[in-house]
Amino acid sequence: MEALDRATLALVIDHTLLTPEATSADIVALCAEADELAVGAVCVSPNWVSLVHKITKIPVASVVGFPSGSHLPGIKAAEAAQAVSDGASEIDMVANLGFVLDSMWLELGDEISAVRKSISGSTKLKVIIESAALTDEQIVMSCRVAVAHGADFVKTSTGFHKSGGASVHAVQLMRATVGNSIGVKASGGIRTRELALEMIKAGASRLGTSATGEILAG
Repeated sequence: MEALDRATLALVIDHTLLTPEATSADIVALCAEADELAVGAVCVSPNWVSLVHKITKIPVASVVGFPSGSHLPGIKAAEAAQAVSDGASEIDMVANLGFVLDSMWLELGDEISAVRKSISGSTKLKVIIESAALTDEQIVMSCRVAVAHGADFVKTSTGFHKSGGASVHAVQLMRATVGNSIGVKASGGIRTRELALEMIKAGASRLGTSATGEILAG
């Protein structure tokens, strides 16, 4: 894994800026960095998708139901459809954490299906489960529901939850659960090359980070 070259590592990264205080200048700078670093995707809040789509040819990812996941399924679906209309080719939706903690698996599946149906089949759908807030059993069940309802990836974290971000253990468990059927995205707290490589070794096929430059330079 240490032999992973810089260009290959860059293509695994979603270069991310989701802070609420981000300005248009920040977004333009993010895209310039993304172009220079040749990353796999740029991940931004929904209001910035159209701008990003205009100024870079790198795939655009956007978030839905972010960061709480407590939005109604119809709102998440509409938000996803709007983001795709604005130019997003990837959607990172936050699962309803209350559904997971209450073992409301049918409701969780319904909201994932609602978002899946609102976007084209070619649009990648990532389901954020906030793994740091869950037991191993809840992680496994969340991943199974995501697979069953059309997710292309399961993702560890928003990076905004008090429980923390990605862990090697969670990524290993998520990969063991989904097998090779879909991708696993590790996100939240990944700021060094060493940790990035650990996440990939554990089974992550995509990384979300705002520290792309530092990781690739390391």
